Amino acid sequence: MSSSLQPRAGVVKMAPYAPPPSGRRGKVRLDFNENTIGCSPRVTAYLRSILSEEELSIYPEYEATKRSLASFFQVSAESLLLTNGTDEGIQLIVNAFVREGDEVIVLRPTFAGYRFFAEAAGAVVKDVDYTPETLAFPLAQLLERITLETRAILLGNPNNPTGTAVDIPGIRQILERAPQSAVLIDEAYYEFYGHTALPLVRKYSNLFVSRTFSKAYGMAAMRIGCLFSKASNVAFLRKVQAPYSVNTLAAQAAAVAVQDREFIAEHVAETRAALNLLRSGLTRLKVKQAPSCANFVLAFFGERASEVCAALRANAILVRDRTHQLPGAVRITAGTRRQAKAALAVVERLFEGLPTMEDTGGAK
Repeated sequence: MSSSLQPRAGVVKMAPYAPPPSGRRGKVRLDFNENTIGCSPRVTAYLRSILSEEELSIYPEYEATKRSLASFFQVSAESLLLTNGTDEGIQLIVNAFVREGDEVIVLRPTFAGYRFFAEAAGAVVKDVDYTPETLAFPLAQLLERITLETRAILLGNPNNPTGTAVDIPGIRQILERAPQSAVLIDEAYYEFYGHTALPLVRKYSNLFVSRTFSKAYGMAAMRIGCLFSKASNVAFLRKVQAPYSVNTLAAQAAAVAVQDREFIAEHVAETRAALNLLRSGLTRLKVKQAPSCANFVLAFFGERASEVCAALRANAILVRDRTHQLPGAVRITAGTRRQAKAALAVVERLFEGLPTMEDTGGAK
């Protein structure tokens, strides 16, 4: 009798990915770095205009969307790949360029998806810790860890949950130190940071840059992103991508979303104002924070971290407890100024020893 079916050893060892909990609608969502007011009205209006029985019966066609996005991002259509969120982009890079037993470098703490897909492929994951105290990008330490066996380096820039970033000269050093490695620069928070490695794709054949429509564009439910690289790399990625992994509505919505530049500019300005307000308020309370180049702040509440999260949740304000990654850490999405003020009011009352249950219905 044959033994029972067993998955690969790497799958057995890996930790499962924990998606966002349900029941978040109607609350102040400062927990997953989404656009807390929603996508551009142009997107929803367009989707209503095209939604029909016939439209949903046709397999997706991507050519028009790719031309539109290539023009917006100022790249060739051959250098752009539509992906089912950034997650699929990470998976495609690993599937195309990393073999079982290969070495993959990720930073710590960072987005769990990098380790998730590397371990699922049976790779050996090597961690490089962010600089203690400052959480600055550990460029020197990363460069030291790169070897001839390194097949991929997966980096968020700015990084989640720290909010810190590596500059373009630093990215150049990584690319030049690891010509045999697929280097992903995940720019999920580019719109808030304002600096991009995308122009380097023309020079470095080992560079991959990802963008998402889940954050600033407010389209997390659509699961749509873009991956950029040298055209020959993109051709390899297409070989390991499911033929229709991006749905029609998401693809067409992305092409509409990039046209509403005023919406994005206003959202980024409001987010930055909310972030400044949030950081100033926490500073007044003597709460230490990591520098942030994104739309969130990583705050350190020490032993009161769980208490802070619970008090905010009791007021229908959701934040992200990161104490399993860094002691006492709570990640708070900036949201709008009104939302930031509502969150600060709860924390201030908690620190003053006052009741924190209050009406936050107007905080959205």
